[in-house]
Amino acid sequence: MAGLLYDEFVVGHVFEHDWTRTVTETDNVLFSSLTMNVQPLHLDHEFAAKTEFGRPLINSLFTLGLLIGMTVNDTTLGTTIANLGMSDVRFPKPVFAGDTLHVRTTVIGKRDSRGRTDAGIVEFEHEAINQRGERVAICRRAAFMRKQSL
Repeated sequence: MAGLLYDEFVVGHVFEHDWTRTVTETDNVLFSSLTMNVQPLHLDHEFAAKTEFGRPLINSLFTLGLLIGMTVNDTTLGTTIANLGMSDVRFPKPVFAGDTLHVRTTVIGKRDSRGRTDAGIVEFEHEAINQRGERVAICRRAAFMRKQSL
């Protein structure tokens, strides 16, 4: 197991995840197509050229999925029971094809499960940061985590 158990998380701990990922136009087209999001701002260069951005934006839900995915190996791989939800999702800066993202996670809370003695809930704040040091995505995530066996 690469992930941590509930007992191993410390509120305030910051993970600077090692992995980086350069986002491509292919990522954007495939994800937008697979999710049936035909927004021309993601898929149509001519349309996007006439917007304030001047080029296609990476689909924000792809960015969110990538943000969460890049955290799993260090936090919840093999140790989570379930993802309980995400909140406070924000995209303060756009992501474009060619941007390289890295991710930071802060443990912002934890509590024992009210219904299960073998589990607890850990709350994370995840941030995606581009190659210019700009935060491009932020979200809070609650994970239902296994505790150490006694």
